[in-house]
Amino acid sequence: MRSLSRKVASLEKSQTLALSARAKKLQSEGIDVISLTAGEPDFPTPEIIKQAGIKAIQENFTKYTANQGIPELLKAISIKLQKENDIRFEPSQILVSCGAKHSVYGALQSICNKGDEVIIPSPYWVSYPEMVRLVDAVPVLVKTSPENQFKITPTQLRKAVTKKSKAFILNSPCNPTGAVYTKDELLALATVFEKTGLYVISDEIYEKVLFDGVEHFSIGSVNAIRDQVITINGVSKAYSMTGWRIGYLAAAREIVEGAEKLQSQMTSNANSIAQKAATVAISGDLTAEIRMMVGEFDKRRQFLIREFNSIKGIEFIYPKGAFYLFFSVKTYLKSVVDGKKLKTSDNLCEFMLTKHHVAMVPGTGFGNPDWVRMSYACSMQDLEKAVERLKRGFGELAPD
Repeated sequence: MRSLSRKVASLEKSQTLALSARAKKLQSEGIDVISLTAGEPDFPTPEIIKQAGIKAIQENFTKYTANQGIPELLKAISIKLQKENDIRFEPSQILVSCGAKHSVYGALQSICNKGDEVIIPSPYWVSYPEMVRLVDAVPVLVKTSPENQFKITPTQLRKAVTKKSKAFILNSPCNPTGAVYTKDELLALATVFEKTGLYVISDEIYEKVLFDGVEHFSIGSVNAIRDQVITINGVSKAYSMTGWRIGYLAAAREIVEGAEKLQSQMTSNANSIAQKAATVAISGDLTAEIRMMVGEFDKRRQFLIREFNSIKGIEFIYPKGAFYLFFSVKTYLKSVVDGKKLKTSDNLCEFMLTKHHVAMVPGTGFGNPDWVRMSYACSMQDLEKAVERLKRGFGELAPD
């Protein structure tokens, strides 16, 4: 048998998906595991969206569509971007894909050549560096600090730019930290982008999940860099449509054309039925449903903040968006469990899963091995049980 792909062999699996699958396997074996791994809202997809999908099936809208997306969805996205984000793109400058992850990958393929550098603030979403490597580019990881809410500064950005720099990946609100860049912070970064000519891949999938009166600002609305910004979004988080797999990118025409060309050879169009449902989600008035979901997320967030403030040795930043708590377990590392030292958050998460049946994602995959990400996109009942178990688990360990 001939050798397999070295590129794929060197690729890391998505830690989030791997741990979520492991938790489901333990649950199927009858073990009462509470999974706080996946960023998946626990609410049902709003009824009006589900009915649109059902109607599409009943009307036999089950064939191939245009590779770029159906006209009504492209128009709805164009209107949404102008109305909500002050980003003006014609439908021809939008590409609908199989989820925001697919859109990020298409954007990278469209702009990167072998050896190009892509700057990524750390902590980062687990898939960003791996997708950069898949397009034969080089991820340049810039470590940020909790003192600055894990947000990159213009000075850090300038220092990271080299002659090989091609792009920057921005994620606000951020997975895993919950940090949200302010308008002023983004305008300061935009000045650097303008001077350097870097492309900006702006992943805004959590734009509607915001707390404490924080407002979302799209960097693609900054006039001076409009043609440098590739805006990524989708329907998974805001409308509880993770399984429908609809994302999109909006960018300068030549970037969209490149990503569309790739998509035509890889997947063709996104799911036809899901496109019809997404059109209703984006163009309809679902303010009340979104407000309800975000309100519930906020209750869970505030519960976790209260509870984690009472656990000795735990450090975390207050999340302003998304639905994750990212916390440091550094003081608990070196604790001894079954004769073995806990060296990284991987070991600690393994302890919490096997001994206390709570599944979380180690910070290793996010670039911070001393930290852990937990999702609170679950029921309050599960969250309360999980916190009780975690407190018991931390109580068995000895913080420095």
